[in-house]
Amino acid sequence: MASPKTIYTCSECGATSPTWLGKCPQCEAWNTLVEGVAEARGAPHRFKALAPAQPVATLSSIEASEVERTPTTLEELDRVLGGGIVAGGVVLIGGDPGIGKSTLLLQALDALSRAMPTLYVTGEESGAQVALRARRLGLEASAVRVLAEIQLEKILGAIEAERPAVCVIDSIQLTSAPGSVAQVRECAAQLTRAAKARGTSIVLVGHVTKDGALAGPRVLEHIVDTVLYFEGDTHSSFRLVRAGTAPADQLGRGQGQADQLAASGSADKQ
Repeated sequence: MASPKTIYTCSECGATSPTWLGKCPQCEAWNTLVEGVAEARGAPHRFKALAPAQPVATLSSIEASEVERTPTTLEELDRVLGGGIVAGGVVLIGGDPGIGKSTLLLQALDALSRAMPTLYVTGEESGAQVALRARRLGLEASAVRVLAEIQLEKILGAIEAERPAVCVIDSIQLTSAPGSVAQVRECAAQLTRAAKARGTSIVLVGHVTKDGALAGPRVLEHIVDTVLYFEGDTHSSFRLVRAGTAPADQLGRGQGQADQLAASGSADKQ
């Protein structure tokens, strides 16, 4: 049996190379190529089912309508999201460990669960730990469904069985082998496909590095629809929710731009 073919993937732009190189041939970043297993030739495209043939149409004849959004009842979070959660939308939220990402999203899911089915997938905690945090937040009677799982296949199966309107994956780094660029990217792509196919809003939780950038390949930011950063001093009761494409320190130096900026209300820490 032939051994799997090795391929090297850039953690910054997602470009691939058959051999290891010190500098990425696409984005020219140094020491960013990570070894992985190449996909088998002839494999069906992961987004094929979402791209049915469409006739060519004149732009002026295409009906355009505003996207309906569902508010989370957390005003500042809704403001950054442009009014609320979009059906079939995929949001990637990053922040330092312990900053309060899980707490914020659990509160949002609890509010949404009163009007629609929700699912909270945790790979970092057990169901009992999530329940204890919910009780500290005063959410004892919450209707949020909880799944403690890190295997992508079982997560997708739960989404298919539960059919939630909103699903939180905490976190995207735990749905694949640690340090595997290709697998993290593929997990995000398959979850995005599930969101578009079923109309489920999916929120992916990600951690950030010491530099303030989202951990994992930067191509993740291009797969999802919206990227949020949850920032602030862990010793303060205030946090900052920002929608953008670069860390805050880079934005201050003019190396990126933020779409919206909003100060969140106080949030309990994890």
